[in-house]
Amino acid sequence: MNRKLALALAAVLASTAAQAADLSVISFGGTNQKAQEKAYYLPFQKATGNRIVAGEYNGEQAKIKAMVEAGKVSWDVVEVESPELVRGCEEGLYEKLDYSKIAPKADFVPGTATECGLGFFVWSTAMAYNADKVGAKAPASWVDFWDTKTWPGKRGLRKGAKFTLEIALMADGVPPEQVYAQLATKAGVDRAFKKLDQLKANIQWWEAGAQPPQMLASGDVTMAAAFNGRIASAQKEGRNLKIVWAGNIYDVDAWAIPKGTANRDLAYSFIKFVAQPENQRVYSGEIPYGPTHVKTVAGIDAKVAAELPTAPANLKGALQSNTRFWVDHGEELEQRFNSWAAR
Repeated sequence: MNRKLALALAAVLASTAAQAADLSVISFGGTNQKAQEKAYYLPFQKATGNRIVAGEYNGEQAKIKAMVEAGKVSWDVVEVESPELVRGCEEGLYEKLDYSKIAPKADFVPGTATECGLGFFVWSTAMAYNADKVGAKAPASWVDFWDTKTWPGKRGLRKGAKFTLEIALMADGVPPEQVYAQLATKAGVDRAFKKLDQLKANIQWWEAGAQPPQMLASGDVTMAAAFNGRIASAQKEGRNLKIVWAGNIYDVDAWAIPKGTANRDLAYSFIKFVAQPENQRVYSGEIPYGPTHVKTVAGIDAKVAAELPTAPANLKGALQSNTRFWVDHGEELEQRFNSWAAR
């Protein structure tokens, strides 16, 4: 075999190997991951020939930090919540994205295309209840969530300071637009914990997103703070669960690339694929989380669009999660929460 032919063959083999490379994509699992599989993983595999190796985690950044610091990064693309993304970006855990490889930032909802991550859906933590358990009068706010006389039974809350403290203040009458100003003060934090004291005996904590709909369906709790997409999935399964949008807290999940992955170019290709409006429409049709590409909503069925966190009616009276606040104060508030919860 002459040298030119050998080099040409080597180039073809290298190209084939690159095309056939596996891409490790890590998300939070559950119904969200199933929607991602239909909207993104399977179509991406079909379009590129690259296999998606899907995994899941609970958002623990320590594992990513250990990978990056050891120089042994086995995760190529990771779904990250906003505060963890900002913190990880500042710590150098994630690649700073080159949007010329994805799409112009102006194509996305403001604040979703960030330095180290592309937000790919808007989600909400909202109050949910089992309509078979609450009686004729339905709860309508976080104030009602604390009313165990009118609506007896346990209450499901995520075990952590984030969102639990915001919910407590709204239950105590603080308007959504004043919540973070309150939490920025010692008096406001004390007020939130004092409100939680009132409900503590009735709280059933949850840690994974799949738990609240299960707890509601089984009757273990009467009401719960829950991810809107999880409740929607339970509704599709025939569960008589309802969402109360008043006072919902919305945020964005993003795709980020851990620094040091050997598959960075392929990771970029995947994120670009996820960013396309036609793919985001499929995703929002599977699970009612709001798309981030500005051209997506126009092609979504009106009934589906009405159940998204980004629907105008659902944004009325909603609270946007303050990422900077949780980056700056999260550690101290989580420590206080853990001490309080352990008592």
